[in-house]
Amino acid sequence: MEQDLKFPIGKFQWVETLTTDERTNCIGVIEGAPAQLAAAVANLSAEQLDTSYRDGSWTVRQVVHHLADNDMGAFARCKFALTEEEPTIKTYKEKLWAELPDGKIAPIEPSLAIFENVHKRWGILLRSLSESDWAKKLVHPARGIMTVDCNVALYSWHARHHIAHITSLRERKGWK
Repeated sequence: MEQDLKFPIGKFQWVETLTTDERTNCIGVIEGAPAQLAAAVANLSAEQLDTSYRDGSWTVRQVVHHLADNDMGAFARCKFALTEEEPTIKTYKEKLWAELPDGKIAPIEPSLAIFENVHKRWGILLRSLSESDWAKKLVHPARGIMTVDCNVALYSWHARHHIAHITSLRERKGWK
């Protein structure tokens, strides 16, 4: 069976409520994602960082910057849901952000640091939530109402999804 280069771990499965074990797993993924991303890009050359993970896709460099950009917003969305009554969140044009110079040509180290530190804070927050916090909601303009549970599940998947873009590219190219 041919590997799906766009969705190497499969598409996100929407959920409204997670079990305690599923939450614990998602939090673990969020906390562990920075180390996974750092390992995925370790020792890559500039040429390798500027390689697309599939035809017409972002480069590895753009994926790293996207993860930092995206997860700053994801952390904020979680905090909005916890502190406001069903806030409508702001979306962004990720494809256009990836084409800006800081997403297309900048060194990856600042984004790796952002990703690491946002995930540290996010993990601390998530581990402190009460049972009722997980059901709090936000409104996504395109996706509708999302619970904190769904938000955490989505971004747990999102990190694994993009890290798999990089690790599967490394594997296909034989990059050590």
